[in-house]
Amino acid sequence: MNAEQVINKILAEARQQAEAIVQEASEKRDQKMRQLEDELSAYREETERLAVEAAEDRRSRMLATARMENARAMLKAKTELLDEVFAGAEDRIARMPDEPYKALVTKLMSQAVETGDEEVIVGKDEKRITGDLIKQVNRQLGTGFKGNLRLSDQRADIKGGFILKRGRVQVNAAVEVLVGRLREAMEMELAARLFG
Repeated sequence: MNAEQVINKILAEARQQAEAIVQEASEKRDQKMRQLEDELSAYREETERLAVEAAEDRRSRMLATARMENARAMLKAKTELLDEVFAGAEDRIARMPDEPYKALVTKLMSQAVETGDEEVIVGKDEKRITGDLIKQVNRQLGTGFKGNLRLSDQRADIKGGFILKRGRVQVNAAVEVLVGRLREAMEMELAARLFG
């Protein structure tokens, strides 16, 4: 083989090796590109999933907040309505005609008496609970009671009804207290009926 053939053979082998290296590099590049595309695709999917999840979380929080605000508003409205109902009851009792009011007071006083020796404190504007009414209650008290109820000079800041006082012990039968007790007893039942 002459020198030129040797050089051509070396060049041919070098070209083959160069082509093989280029081919291998091209394959590695293509493989790396596919790998990067797969990673990029996975990254995009994960980003989208996280964005959807974050949006869903935000939406859930907004819904929960809206539900809570709505529940608060409903509770406030219900409470205001119940306040009106019971305030109306207080006013109706205070505005009752004289005879039914006196009958109610007589019954309540007879039930509230512990010894029959109490002072009866009435509201500042009370005109219907008089000494005569208290004498009538004294006559109606059964055995075991002293029948010595008396109208106090002291006046209380109440809408109607009375307070029985014996020493330090007081039995509060003011209209607002009685309606308040009734409210406590009936509030759940009324709320269920009104808003059930």
